[in-house]
Amino acid sequence: MSEKDNLHIADGNENIKDEAITSEKTVAETQDSNSEENTSNETTETSISSDNKDDNPEDATPEISEDKEVAHTTSEESSGTEDETAPPSIEAATTPKKDAFVNEIEESNAEDAEDESNVERHNLEEKDYSVMSMEQLSDEFENLLKTKKVQTIKTHAEEIKTEFNSKFSEILDEMKEEFLSEGGNEIDFFYSSPLKKHFNSLYKDYKTNLNAYYKTLETNLKTNLDNRLRIIEDIKGLINVEENINTTYKHFKDLQEEWRTAGPIPRDKYNNAWNTYHHHVEIFYDFLHLNRDLRDMDFKHNLDQKLKIIARAEELAKDENSNRAFRELQVLHKMWKEDLGPVDKEHREAIWERFSNATKTIHEKRQAYYLDVDKAHEANLDKKQAIITKIEEVAQDDSSSHQAWQNKIKVIEGLRVDFFNAGKVPIKVNEATWAKFKAAVRVFNKKKNSFYKNLKKDQYTNLQKKLDLIKIAEDNKDNDDFATVSPLMKKIQNDWKHIGHVPRKDSDKIWKRFKAACNHYFDKVNAERNAADKEQVEAFENKTKLLDSLKDLQLSGNPEQDLETIKQKTEEWGALGQVPQSKRFIEGKFNKTLDGLFNSLKLDKSEVEMIKFENKLEHLAQPDDTRLLDNEHHFIRKKIDEVRGELNQLENNLQFFSNIDESNPLVKDVLKNIENHKENLAVWEEKFKKLKELY
Repeated sequence: MSEKDNLHIADGNENIKDEAITSEKTVAETQDSNSEENTSNETTETSISSDNKDDNPEDATPEISEDKEVAHTTSEESSGTEDETAPPSIEAATTPKKDAFVNEIEESNAEDAEDESNVERHNLEEKDYSVMSMEQLSDEFENLLKTKKVQTIKTHAEEIKTEFNSKFSEILDEMKEEFLSEGGNEIDFFYSSPLKKHFNSLYKDYKTNLNAYYKTLETNLKTNLDNRLRIIEDIKGLINVEENINTTYKHFKDLQEEWRTAGPIPRDKYNNAWNTYHHHVEIFYDFLHLNRDLRDMDFKHNLDQKLKIIARAEELAKDENSNRAFRELQVLHKMWKEDLGPVDKEHREAIWERFSNATKTIHEKRQAYYLDVDKAHEANLDKKQAIITKIEEVAQDDSSSHQAWQNKIKVIEGLRVDFFNAGKVPIKVNEATWAKFKAAVRVFNKKKNSFYKNLKKDQYTNLQKKLDLIKIAEDNKDNDDFATVSPLMKKIQNDWKHIGHVPRKDSDKIWKRFKAACNHYFDKVNAERNAADKEQVEAFENKTKLLDSLKDLQLSGNPEQDLETIKQKTEEWGALGQVPQSKRFIEGKFNKTLDGLFNSLKLDKSEVEMIKFENKLEHLAQPDDTRLLDNEHHFIRKKIDEVRGELNQLENNLQFFSNIDESNPLVKDVLKNIENHKENLAVWEEKFKKLKELY
């Protein structure tokens, strides 16, 4: 309620002149006057502030309160005479015109006046909720509900709710885009989270408790208002009571004390009630000019206290903490308005001017502080706009790989964090900035979802390819043809690695199937190999014994008989079987021993070479591994080519000799070399022939 609203009956505006014309009016006349007032109020509601035209300096309460220390002059005083028997006229009583910054403080004090605990809201720590995560906002809200009175946290609660819902709406938009991109219908979309449900529960508790508080408060405030209006009427009636002035004054002081303890009233009635109260208190004090001692005693007390208030306000005007100074200034204005009455007219203008100047200084410093805050918010706005631009740039990048999109998602997530940590922006552009941010993120999410939608098509193709490999693995997992199946199983394992991603929901499931089939097969292979390993260890032990016996072998000196003995030992060696991979060095020792035995025989070199090669082939031949034979095949093939090349070169060189004389030492050497190469070539070709028989 504004100051131009009425307090019916309590205003006393319609017939206020009738009340103050003279103290000689009878009670009956006063009742008639009040009757007229009531009738007038039923038809026209006019407040004190609207009736009175002239401003009193002290009435022009700076910033916060409205002490109506109104100067009252009778018609006699206006003409230069004073009537000692009649109270002064109040035609000059006014409600002052206030500066623009007064309403803020008055409204704040009016709100605090409803409940003394309301003042605690000024002491709550101000926090930048825009930089908090949803979890932090929920925890902060829950802490406020547990530790603070519900009526004091309204501003904080609403700001937390706004920030929480903004952040949740962003997540909601992202989830909705993803849902729609996967082919869902918008009408079927629903998303919530445990955190959101918990926050909603907290807010519901907050509103329930707040409504219960206001319901109880409303009843008490109405009762208190009725009581205060009755006190005002009683003060008005003191002027017309015919009794000893000291007795009347005592009644007046009792009513003042009753007023002080009458309790809070609705904030929209607060200022008008106090204005009306002060107005009639001043009328009573003007009435007390019949007993100036009593009046002057109160004036002096009020003056002393108001000077102390002014002194403290002037100290606060020098305080650099403008918010702290402003909060205490509110208290001073409350004291000025509620605890103190008027002062003598000669001091009213001077003390009011001092108090008003101090108030104005504090107000201007506070405005300067908020100007700096506004500049900081403008700087934050620049940061957020730059972040939005970066998000738009990332969204325009047309990457075509999963890894590139994962990198962009990380970049966007970092920019989102930076946006929320950038701080508050000016209120006038807050919604527009938030909308622009959400729009930029939404564009990115649409492109991301479109990419992964197409990617999923490829993933389903990959899924089918891997299912085909699983079928091959499962069909062959019990196959005992290790020589054929082992290469196949290794190949499909390699193919699996190169197929690419499948839908996440199928990834683990199909991998477990494929792995189980492959493991089943290779476990069988390993079991067979382990059984073979036992035989190989036994073969190694037997070959070691045979090798030791060869060291003591005595040849007869008959080449043919000794050759047969060596062949028997070679066949016996081969019959013992394969040895473990780590023990194959024994084959080299055996071949070296054979070389020594062959060298002691006077046999054809080529024949000896082939016997040794056949023994070597038995060592190279492995049932499930052709790599050694492959290497030997490559080596012999290369040697044949080398020997043929050298032979061709020697034969070409021989053509340079004209009239060849075979007795020439040089020619004889070339011819012998050619013959050796032909014999060597024949041996290598025979080896190659033997090798091919093993494939």
